[in-house]
Amino acid sequence: MDEVVTVGPLDLTARVDDALAVQALAFGLSESEIAVRRHIVVRHMECPGARAFGATTPDGRLVGFVYGMPNDRAHWWSTVVQPYLVREGAEGWLDDSFVITELHVHPAHQARGIGTRLLTTITGTAREPRSILSAIDIESPARRLYRSLGYVDLARRVHFPSAPRPYAVMGAPLPLRRR
Repeated sequence: MDEVVTVGPLDLTARVDDALAVQALAFGLSESEIAVRRHIVVRHMECPGARAFGATTPDGRLVGFVYGMPNDRAHWWSTVVQPYLVREGAEGWLDDSFVITELHVHPAHQARGIGTRLLTTITGTAREPRSILSAIDIESPARRLYRSLGYVDLARRVHFPSAPRPYAVMGAPLPLRRR
């Protein structure tokens, strides 16, 4: 029988190590990558409007998390994706958008609707009329999830410094479509 998982607000700064442990398993991160991301996550949570939600088991184990914030064109992510969006005529998506910065579910808990619940919960709190995110530019369960909720490709073959694979930038009007 599937374990009951509750989705609710998450103090990501306090539980950053738990969240990064989930991300490491879901995304295949090394110890050095985790250390770098720890500082990034903590810094992101200080941004205006940043918020996080977690999926926890009855005993308090974190099995998934999502965080994001209103987009700011001065942030690193926006500066990297902006030329790609300009090329595709989609630069306007950088304005008045809520960015999904990270969404990860523990591999043992994937394909149970947790990612959908996390994504629809956080975007349901957004005041912005749309949401944007980036995902590895391959056909994957994550990309299928995003498409099922209304996200479409805005730019593909986006290269982030030090990322070995290209990404796609995706956007969706809010509220997200319900599956």
